[in-house]
Amino acid sequence: MADYDNILIDHIGTDGRVGRITLNRPEKLNALSTDLLFELNDALHDMEAEHETRVIILRGAGRAFCAGYDLTPSPSSKQKRSYKSIDEKRRTLIMGIRTSMQQITDIQMYFWNMAKVTIAQIHGYAVAGGCELSMMADLVVAANDAQLGHPGHRGLGVARNGVIWPLVIGMRKAKELAYTGENVSAVEAEAMGMINYAWPKEELEERTIAFADRIAIMSSDHLGALKVNMNRFYENMGIYSSVRSSTDHDAMGQFTDFAYQWRDQITTNGLKEALAWRDGPYRGSDTYKEEK
Repeated sequence: MADYDNILIDHIGTDGRVGRITLNRPEKLNALSTDLLFELNDALHDMEAEHETRVIILRGAGRAFCAGYDLTPSPSSKQKRSYKSIDEKRRTLIMGIRTSMQQITDIQMYFWNMAKVTIAQIHGYAVAGGCELSMMADLVVAANDAQLGHPGHRGLGVARNGVIWPLVIGMRKAKELAYTGENVSAVEAEAMGMINYAWPKEELEERTIAFADRIAIMSSDHLGALKVNMNRFYENMGIYSSVRSSTDHDAMGQFTDFAYQWRDQITTNGLKEALAWRDGPYRGSDTYKEEK
């Protein structure tokens, strides 16, 4: 297996039958850079080819699973091709943005459909792109104080695989989370069916390995057949076309008046101040949840 700069690979469980991929940019809360995503794609393909690997755990190093897409990226050294998204007059080109986004969606959909059982192990934060990535796993477990959500819905496009939420938590709650962009705790996420288990933080590692190792008692071939059979149901419901449509809408969402203001805020004041500008009006506005 190749050496990577942004992820770590190991094998655990009985006879090493559980593969594990660790997102390894802790200084950036494992924000999803292009290089990391392309490395993840390669590692997933490599592990899928390992017959002895039956289950794959995806986790993050440091304080969080993943804090989303890297909004201050460095030039990519892994990307084999790029798409022009800004012309000589600094005007945005929608198809360049959309096609670049589709590359990332394709990696997420491969994670969804690969012939291995996958488990996302969440601690700290799984927000924005980190939440998107975790939702494409077959199973999701989390430390009970972890936070999940997509604050990018607050005027910055749409989740590229946001159609997963209506399937797992129902239309009403999915719309609420989309319209408010708020996070939920792992305990809340377990109660609404977004994740399988919320465990004490200090027990997360041990329990996740035990969970994966129990699933891995079954043969790799049969687990793959069970997964493909289950996934076909959702494919017949239109998950592939819906995710691609979400990607198109995410690209279009970069052209709203709010999105232009957001880019101006980042350029003028920096990312930290831009996030405060975006999220400030939401703080303290959830009084409707208070018991009367």
